[in-house]
Amino acid sequence: MTPKTPAPFSAGTTTTTLTLDERIAGALVGAAVGDALGGPVEGWTPEQIAERHGGRVRGIVGPWHGDAWRTARPIAPYHKGDGHVTDDTLMTHALVRVYGTVRAHLDAYSVADHLVPDLMSRPRWIPELEAEALPLQRIFLAEKWIVTRLHYGHADPREAGSGNIVNCGAAMYMAPVGLVNAAHPEAAYAEALDVAGAHQSSYGREAAGVLAAAVAAACAPGATPSSVIATCLALAKDGTRAAIEAVCEVAARYNDFESALGPMRAAVAPFDTVGPDYRDPSLGARRPSRLHSIEELPVALGMLLVGGGDYRHTVLGSVNYGRDCDSIATMSGALAGALHGEQAIPDAWVKTVADASRLDLHAPARTLTEVAREIFARDTARRRAHESAFATLAGLR
Repeated sequence: MTPKTPAPFSAGTTTTTLTLDERIAGALVGAAVGDALGGPVEGWTPEQIAERHGGRVRGIVGPWHGDAWRTARPIAPYHKGDGHVTDDTLMTHALVRVYGTVRAHLDAYSVADHLVPDLMSRPRWIPELEAEALPLQRIFLAEKWIVTRLHYGHADPREAGSGNIVNCGAAMYMAPVGLVNAAHPEAAYAEALDVAGAHQSSYGREAAGVLAAAVAAACAPGATPSSVIATCLALAKDGTRAAIEAVCEVAARYNDFESALGPMRAAVAPFDTVGPDYRDPSLGARRPSRLHSIEELPVALGMLLVGGGDYRHTVLGSVNYGRDCDSIATMSGALAGALHGEQAIPDAWVKTVADASRLDLHAPARTLTEVAREIFARDTARRRAHESAFATLAGLR
């Protein structure tokens, strides 16, 4: 398709009448479905994906190696595909459980006091393992770092992320922070940076803050892909901001992901430390830097523009991008879901993922909606008390 005429950023449309409940459900269900769609093609290139599937992925597909997934490397022992969510959703739901316990804004200490025990001591159904197991047994090394540093190393929670590899591990599960701070992206950004300090540093931590802010911005009545990107650019720092700007400038020229795949990869490549071969990272991969960015967040935002916010188009573009596409689709799925609610997500995808993963995809949304309302009520009371006190101090009353 011929590229579109460049614009500040494609505006898209959104529904202004959606309730908080609908936006939270859309974001969390949308993230889980995106994760499950991207899981079976994670780590491959767009060309390899097209060759393997006889064209672009258009829905839920089976394991890359078919029935040989149990022994095929580098996939084994995980059953990726057939609607199974990955660690992105496991971590997202774990963070929702922390909110459900604390029922207040979170910080790095919440990770140490609640998230770590949840990961290492409470067995749950792990879809990719098709077994009850500790979440700790499934999550990636960058997430195991949290347990190592906080439980065994007794690190200060606010500094525990220092020394970890810099990747999208924190950003991939920060959507709940944005939802608790719905329509207040600055607050979401600040809270996510605090929470993510226990997990990540440098541009990995920054991406967590920006993703949370993007989700919060997507919840605002009248929000569009364009307004979400503008919010991200207003808050993001250093290489993260530069990468988002570069990718979104390219994405705004396209309205089909097929044409955008190559140009978007080229746009993010200067900021990505992993390198051209995703399975053979470069020597400088995932090291702290003010100049670089994770790849996943800018691409997710770019796909939101390419898709005009449409859930199916946005998420399928993320999936067919390849590389770390389960995390890209998790992020873009949360954003598109927050913009348009669960009504925008194909019912068949939701049912298949819920059934295959043996998860109630709506229970976390109900929990988080209740908590968000409680937090807002307390925030409002505190804000009014401060306004009254400051007015007295300033002689305004």
